[in-house]
Amino acid sequence: MAIASGNEIHVLPGAIDLASERIGGRTIVASDEFFAKKENLLKPGRGIFLPEKFTARGKWMDGWETRRKRTAGHDWCIVALGIPGIVKSVDIDTNHFLGNNPAYASLEACQANAGATSKLLSSSDIQWVTILPKSPLKPGVQNIFSIADGLRWTHARLNIFPDGGVARLRIYGEVVPDWNLLKKRKIIDLASLENGGMAIAASDMFFSPMNNLIMPGRAATMAEGWETRRRRGPGNDWVLLKLGRAGKLKKIEVDTNHFKGNYPDTCSIDGCALPGELVDGLSWPGAPWKEILPKTKLHPHKQHYFEKELTDVGSVTHIRLNIFPDGGVSRLRAYGVIVE
Repeated sequence: MAIASGNEIHVLPGAIDLASERIGGRTIVASDEFFAKKENLLKPGRGIFLPEKFTARGKWMDGWETRRKRTAGHDWCIVALGIPGIVKSVDIDTNHFLGNNPAYASLEACQANAGATSKLLSSSDIQWVTILPKSPLKPGVQNIFSIADGLRWTHARLNIFPDGGVARLRIYGEVVPDWNLLKKRKIIDLASLENGGMAIAASDMFFSPMNNLIMPGRAATMAEGWETRRRRGPGNDWVLLKLGRAGKLKKIEVDTNHFKGNYPDTCSIDGCALPGELVDGLSWPGAPWKEILPKTKLHPHKQHYFEKELTDVGSVTHIRLNIFPDGGVSRLRAYGVIVE
């Protein structure tokens, strides 16, 4: 991702939360969830604390919390990643768990079918690989660890020692699609997060992040799009995307869903071919950009589809959405055919 402030753009690795509920991540099974449900692990935010709220089993907690273990062993929870990928880092957040956090945690990963059952994932038929060794956890903080195994995974197992509560689990990484499957389709969304697309730089992300543009499905609210602040000076806002694979674009969708009084007046789209290059926010002005969609009028709260309006510029690896002068866009889809 990239963070823009004023005229400066700070480009960071384009990792996303592979386990996020928003992209289909889900908890499958846990050894115990006596005090708080495993599903809380993947919820948005860091969790809240309500001092006066209790349940029939004890204090209500916004996280996953097991009972005090009185037997040998440790607790665990299996998570299906929303999108398979290479894990780069993990955040084991013990927010609000102060006297009841686990002392240690580890993370294992495996490759399994998307529909793998809890019975299969809990059996000896699955080969789990340790990607984070047993590591100490601090109470009430985000415990962040780097991961460097470099392999593609579909599921993860969080082990906590011996028991306790974790508010949130974030598994950050790089999406790795099944290209053998995707190549069977005639046209795919080359910019989609699910297909390896990546938002890598933007002029502004004051109200919401650029990665929202390429999330699965339509946005549920305005907060799930990309929105810039009101521009008071010259110029226009823009966002730069790296396609999952090089390809020829056949159709583009610009969705201003939920943006009614703050949508861009017009937009245009450029493309360039830089195989093997990760264009960053500092070098993009010098890239060989070609206009794919000329400056075009937009409307509020609407899916705009462009086909005949597109110029064939050949195969591209990156696209740039320009919005004039500013505003919010919910989703950007770039449908095309893969060019090897």
